[in-house]
Formats: sequence, structure tokens, C-alpha cells
Amino acid sequence: MSLFLELDPTTFSGGKITGIEPDSVAAEIGLQAGDELLAINDNQVQDVIDVQFYGAEESLELLIRRDGEMFLYEAERAYDQSLGLTFTHPTFDIDIRRCNNLCGFCFVLQMAPRFRRALYIKDDDYRYSFLFGHYVTLTNLSDHDWQRIQTMRLSPLYVSVHVTDGELRRQFLRNPTAPDILPQLRQLADWSIEMHTQLVIVSGFNDGRHLLQSLRDLESLWPAVQSISIVPVGLTSHHKYGMRPHTPAEAAAMLDDLAVWQSHYREQFGVAWVYPTDEWFLKSGRPFPPISAYDGQQLQENGLGLARQFLDEWEGVKAEIVNCESSIVNCERVTLVTGRMFAPVLRETAATFAQMTGVDVAVEAVANQVLGESITAAGLLMAGDILAHLEQADLGDLVVLPRVTFDHPNRISLDDIAPQTIANQLGRPVALADSMGDVWDAVTGVSQAMVFPKDEG
Repeated sequence: MSLFLELDPTTFSGGKITGIEPDSVAAEIGLQAGDELLAINDNQVQDVIDVQFYGAEESLELLIRRDGEMFLYEAERAYDQSLGLTFTHPTFDIDIRRCNNLCGFCFVLQMAPRFRRALYIKDDDYRYSFLFGHYVTLTNLSDHDWQRIQTMRLSPLYVSVHVTDGELRRQFLRNPTAPDILPQLRQLADWSIEMHTQLVIVSGFNDGRHLLQSLRDLESLWPAVQSISIVPVGLTSHHKYGMRPHTPAEAAAMLDDLAVWQSHYREQFGVAWVYPTDEWFLKSGRPFPPISAYDGQQLQENGLGLARQFLDEWEGVKAEIVNCESSIVNCERVTLVTGRMFAPVLRETAATFAQMTGVDVAVEAVANQVLGESITAAGLLMAGDILAHLEQADLGDLVVLPRVTFDHPNRISLDDIAPQTIANQLGRPVALADSMGDVWDAVTGVSQAMVFPKDEG
């Protein structure tokens, strides 16, 4: 094997293995956590995409480094058998590709100072787009990257378009060398790569006739372009470029305009194709559409359909409460915490929950003091702001926090505070919840996402 003979093991990097699946190829040939995968079938692997692609063959040769020595393993893989490897990072050459744009609405550029270093890293990695649905701008791709996308059929990709006019987009990205997006999208379409796109709308910049033109340009790329998410700009108190949030009237007008286009696309494509995120409905006070309005698109991570999913799940929980024969466990009063944007929906739901269960429920809407009160999403709340707010509130027996506030592998908030710390400081049990089903689990004592003050065990 040429790579085995030619590589300098001191400079050649690979993927650090952290886990081996039972009954997998890796388990059968004796690979171990801590091993480093360097190549498969004479192909150097630089990320898990390479591992998936080259590891799909039935006959495999795996080049492994263990304790500074290199070993060559041969294996035969059954058609439906997993290679069975997990890695420290999905990318082996670098942790993540950095963004070369300076978008004025970028949250990284709007972050408050003195937070953990990772919050100031601008990622724009097409590999994370394919693997995890991250939206990327396609402004930093090399010829090698384009070749990999074509050869490995990396589909779907998630693309931040924002506006299709090339010069306006360069201004939008604050990147004078950004390539025109339409030729890039056409190239992907020619390769049968599906794309989900998003347009972050800034009032007075890429809305109005520019939005209309963007929709018309992208329309020509159906069905390769599978969806367009319309996202309102989010601005912290640290932004510097004179942008402003949308008003409720502007949000309502946007929904009216998009409804016309959705009707047009349903006739033309059979799907709505262009989807406003939940924030437009929350800001305007409009009712949420049924889940069918999203045509089966799995775009919840981009803020589409989460509120409807929450409400639909609540209907199932109500039936569970009615049929429940057990009693509430040591819980007469519950405090639910959320951001200001979702508070009206949660208050209405909590009132019904209280009527059905007999539990007194209070909803506390926490203002984001660190990033600014215009940032109203629960996922961007700081635990420090939550603590400061709750220390002045009349708390119940149990405090339920939004799980998304602690959406980090170490289950910590953006300001590095864990739920345990909050429980200790408040002197009350704390549960994390995504839904009213999670709240129901917490008050009935079966939640798997609950912590207690340390002095209570």
C-alpha cells in the first residue's frame, strides 16, 4: 500500500477514534478508541465524509496509527454492515473552516465581549453544511472542495443566499471578492445537488424588489433548490452597521406577501417552497400555520415550524393528562422560564396546563440584558440574566428552564453556567424542557433532565 510506505507518521494527520460500535467492521478487526484512522483503501481521510465515502466499499484496507506506530488492517464488509467509528471531531485536518465574510448581521460580530473563545469563531464550512445542516455562503471554496462536492455527491447542502444580485450580495457580505451566487447554484444543480437556501432579510436592503428578484432567480433552479427560508435579521445591542429589527407591521406585511408567493408556488411546484420562519408570526401576532404548510421539510433548526410542533405536541400531552391516574409529585407551583418572544404562546399554554393539573404555573419572560432586549429568543438567553431575573421573582417549588438555552455538549449556557449552578443559587430543583410534555414529566417526577440543589442530594 503506497500510503503506508510513503507517509511520515510524525506529520500525517487523521481522525482520532473515540468509539467503536458493537458488531461493526471496526469491532471485528480489533480497532480501539484512541487509534487514529489515516487512510482507507489508499485514500487519505480528512473528515468523516471521506470515511463514509471510502468506507462504503466491501473490501477495505484501513491504515491506523497507534502509539506512534502504523498498522494496516484488512477487512471484508457486509453490504449493510457499519464501519462503526466515531471521532473526536467530524473534520480531521482543521476543526472547522472559517468564514471570510464580514456580514453586519453576523452574530459572531455582534457578540458581547469576554465570552468563551468558541463564540467568536465564524464558521462557514461546506462539510458541516452536508453533515449537520449548517448554512454556508459558498464564498471560500477551493477547486478541490468543488471537486469533492461533485465526486461525493454531497447533497443536500444548505446555502445562505440572502440576495441574488451579485454586487448587492458582496455589499451584504462585506466581501468584495465574493463570487456571484447564481453560477455557483447552477453548477450544483447541474450536478444534481439539492439545496436548501435562506434569505436573511434586512429592512431597506434586500427586501422589496430585491427580495422579489431573488425569488424569481431561485425559482429557475427548482427542483434543485428545494426550499427558501425567509429569516428576519437578528440584531444585538452590539451591532454597528445601522440595521434595525422589523416592526410588527413589517412582519405582518411580509407574511401577506409571502402568502401570495406560496399560493403561486403551490400551483407551480406542488409545495409552498418559500417558508417564513416562526419569528415573523411571533412578532406580528399572527396564528401559526398547520404543520402541513411546511410540506414535510425538516427545517426546524432554522426556526421553521417549531412553534406549531410545540402546539401540536401539546395536544397529545393534554390527552395524556386526562388519562393519567397518578398524582402530581410534591409540586404545587411551577415557574416556567422563556425568552420574551415565545412568552405569549407559553402563557396561554401554561394557563390550560394549570387548569387541567391543578398546578399553579407562572411564566417568567426573561429579558436579554447581555445581548440587548431586541434579542428575544430563548436559545440566546444568558443564564446570568435568568438568575438575576428569578432572584427577584416569586418562585414555585420547581423551576423549568428552556433546554435550548443549554444547547452545548457540556450542557452549559452561552455564559458558561450549568443548570446545577442555577439550582444551587435558587435553592430549588431545576428541570430542562423543550415541550409541555417535558414539563409534565417534571411535575410528575419522571423527568430525566432535572437537577437538585446540592444540599438536597
